[in-house]
Amino acid sequence: MSEIAGRTGLRGTATAVVHESYAFACMRCGFGWEQSYEIEHHLDGDGQEYVMYVADGRVVPSPLSRPACHNCDGHVVRIMRAGQVSSVRGAAQARRVPPAGPVEAPQVPGQAAEPHHWHLSDLLHPFQRRVS
Repeated sequence: MSEIAGRTGLRGTATAVVHESYAFACMRCGFGWEQSYEIEHHLDGDGQEYVMYVADGRVVPSPLSRPACHNCDGHVVRIMRAGQVSSVRGAAQARRVPPAGPVEAPQVPGQAAEPHHWHLSDLLHPFQRRVS
């Protein structure tokens, strides 16, 4: 999930850059996405280490602190290892299910083509007790 690559030239003061990728799923609307980050390690003026998350060339807040859904802006987001969303999408596309429609009963030879009209009493007949 992570790999140390050294300096990338994004910001010259980075002492090391770690590449991390995460998969996200919104628990509110079900939207899923993946994002890769370059985590730059820096030293401040007092020698204290801090990190900057960079995604698509822009400094962004840490995705681990309070992620927001890209679809509904909800904040109940599950964070998973990279590849989870793309593998589910690939499986869903490979298994295309035809759209549902009305089901027609097969025609039995010698039977009238007129449809049977069911009544409630016909449906409840198996559950009725016989009085002896």
